[in-house]
Amino acid sequence: MINLLARWPFHIHLLTAPGIGRLLRWKRTRLLWRWALFTLAAIMIIDGFFGSPLAAKNTATIAAWVHYRGLIVLALLFFGNLFCAGCPFLLTRGVARRLGRPAHRFPKPLRNKWTAMVALLAMLFVYEWLDLWASPWLTAWVIVAYFLAAFLFEALFTHDAFCLYVCPLGSFNFLYSGVSPTQIASNDLQTCRECAGHECINGLHGDDGRLLQQGCQLELYVPTIQGNLNCTLCLDCVRACPYDNVALAARLPADELFRRARPRRLDTALLAIMAAFLALVNAFAMTPPIYGLQKRLAIILHTRSEFVVLGVIFVIGAILSPLGAAYGAAWLSRRLSGGDGDLRSWIIRYGYSFVALGFGVWAAHYLFHFLTGPLTIIPALQGFFANVIDVPILGQPDWSMAARGVAPLPVIRGVQMAAVLAGLLTGMAIIWRAAAEETATRQETLRAAVIWLLLLLLIALIAVYLFLLPMEMRGNILG
Repeated sequence: MINLLARWPFHIHLLTAPGIGRLLRWKRTRLLWRWALFTLAAIMIIDGFFGSPLAAKNTATIAAWVHYRGLIVLALLFFGNLFCAGCPFLLTRGVARRLGRPAHRFPKPLRNKWTAMVALLAMLFVYEWLDLWASPWLTAWVIVAYFLAAFLFEALFTHDAFCLYVCPLGSFNFLYSGVSPTQIASNDLQTCRECAGHECINGLHGDDGRLLQQGCQLELYVPTIQGNLNCTLCLDCVRACPYDNVALAARLPADELFRRARPRRLDTALLAIMAAFLALVNAFAMTPPIYGLQKRLAIILHTRSEFVVLGVIFVIGAILSPLGAAYGAAWLSRRLSGGDGDLRSWIIRYGYSFVALGFGVWAAHYLFHFLTGPLTIIPALQGFFANVIDVPILGQPDWSMAARGVAPLPVIRGVQMAAVLAGLLTGMAIIWRAAAEETATRQETLRAAVIWLLLLLLIALIAVYLFLLPMEMRGNILG
């Protein structure tokens, strides 16, 4: 199976498929998708400020903390980075660039994933600390702040600096698009070698020098693309290529992880490991044991500040634990295998396996909330139009719909366990392949891989334990 994954060719090109290919190529598709998400964001902001204060009856909290998170893992799993492709926060890009006329690149020392890693950690910490899931008003302010941040960075810096280096949602999508079944690829590498204009990056210009179609703002050169990291799936490269040589290719899920095609960089490898631990912390914060732990920490620290107590939990669980586990596993596996190289190289070699397991844990968590109340958004929208803007075009809200899950709770639990198991087995297969490429015998492969395999197993067992506990149904009328 591993060898099959390594040899899998890009035979299926979605841009040539009937129907969907034409839709994807159409230059207005992405704009319409953005405006659809922008309209939803506007509804969430208005409803958050002026609608029902009950989180389970407000589109701000329901759409943000239940539906968006559930749909994003489904999109990544079955297609790709659709939400970055339709990101509504960048609709202000044109205005920002005209006002700011950006001429500077993002500072070189910050052109990595450290800032985005901190932003992701901060966003989830604030989510717990301020109970954003329970406050439509605060959720609306978060959305407004996101628009302002995107506007500011687009006005100051070139080349989509906000998407690439700052946005926590984008970094989540970039990281876990490694499991997606699609990827931008070149139809014919020889055509790319003979290309003089590199329009996929530089943009397509007319005879008069006017820009007809912009190229990739994140500077991804199509023939060198090995995976989905940093790709927003905007398809600008497809529309800019004058030779019709760019494909949106179907592939086996997690193909780039098996091929070890992600960059050999510590920041992206540690992002994968820390995000997996952060998934455990985020799930743990919604289960009963969190309250006992908070009480004990408050007594030990002699404080009543939830900010301090939660801060300690996040620092230990999402920063110190993954760093200790990563460097500890690297040191032990190097000792057991008798290998050489610094610990950094060992973390980079095996760190990307945590993408598969991390995605499985996040998917199990987010799908639990989504599948227990997927229809909640309908009466929430009905209430928004009927009660907030007094235009009952969808009728009066029928809140009985909110209690209809897609399946009984035991079935949803089964989906959660399947997601974690699939992530675990995929991650283990990636680790084994990475170790096999660096060793000569099966015994040496086992010695190099065993610590990382056990670490993945431990994370998976903790995730299973957490998902079998009662979990708060946040943002759902059932809660």
